[in-house]
Amino acid sequence: MDKNYYCVIMAGGAGTRFWPVSRTSCPKQFLDIAGTGKSFLRYTFERFAGIIPVDNIIVVTTARYADLVKGQIPELAPSNLLVEPYGRDTAPCIAYAAYALLKRDPDATMVVSPADHLIMDEERFRKTILDALGYAARTDVLMTLGIRPTKADSNYGYIQAAGGKAAFEKEEPMPVKTFTEKPDPALAKVFLDSGEFFWNAGIFAWNARTIKNEMEKHLPEVTRLFSGWENVFGTPVEKEFIERAYSDCIKISIDYGVMEKTDKAWIYPAQFGWADIGNWEALYSNYDRKDNYGNAFISGERLSDGNRNLLVYSKKKDKLMAIKGLENYMVIDTDDVLLICPKEDRKFKDFIAGIAMPDFEEFR
Repeated sequence: MDKNYYCVIMAGGAGTRFWPVSRTSCPKQFLDIAGTGKSFLRYTFERFAGIIPVDNIIVVTTARYADLVKGQIPELAPSNLLVEPYGRDTAPCIAYAAYALLKRDPDATMVVSPADHLIMDEERFRKTILDALGYAARTDVLMTLGIRPTKADSNYGYIQAAGGKAAFEKEEPMPVKTFTEKPDPALAKVFLDSGEFFWNAGIFAWNARTIKNEMEKHLPEVTRLFSGWENVFGTPVEKEFIERAYSDCIKISIDYGVMEKTDKAWIYPAQFGWADIGNWEALYSNYDRKDNYGNAFISGERLSDGNRNLLVYSKKKDKLMAIKGLENYMVIDTDDVLLICPKEDRKFKDFIAGIAMPDFEEFR
């Protein structure tokens, strides 16, 4: 393993779209929502531990979740847990990680990944990551992994490679022509129909110096708050420094803040199976143990009759779930909430806002 390769796992999200299972006290990245026996975070850590030295794996989370990270990744060195006072989206998170790595290793090349992705074909995934890291280590580019889209999904960013349609036949780095963060549904369909666009997987590879320079160029309102980091990081006053920086920091994603503006954006078209499990519908779509009627039961005992394309989730493995005659619905049962609603309801977020948001009030 290359001693200059690092992995940064972003694990500070609120997971509001997985309410009522995901709550402020324990959001989705710390849960075993798919019933596999491991949380999203634990899977992500183990996935990268196969190609990155464990001592080089960094987790960034908010203060509220620091103990959850420590409990789920006991191998993580205390110095490898970067704690944000509160979430400010991905750009400040990545700035913090980049400066911290540069203080440790001026030659650091980093892969940045969310904590909640589903990866199929992990061997190919690891090869892709190593290829992307190798290219980023040698060149002054910001690499993002691109996924071939299967539908017009407006929950993802879209990337148009310079190679146009021909890019879909390749598995090699190439420049980005356009980068669009989460288009509306109509534009997402245009992108899909054109055959020239990839989904942005939200997994990046770059040299720490390159992302530092590009953030200082395009997001000075964020990076100026880290002024003096060289003399602070790794010292007893780091926590106070970060709290002061974040108190004035804007909330902005790395996609809006840098990737749409930089002339150094490159894409690596990935061939492995990938899914961003961002909500219940995504979990259903990627659940591989459906019955003959398209029903996904992530629960214990159940009595089902006449149901089609149903998602049933229960935390109580000994509770009988009796459901009849539903189609395209989800039934989510927790200790204190029972949620029943159409599985593909585009207004689900608005529906739960008045109910669920008290659980996530700091993330409003």
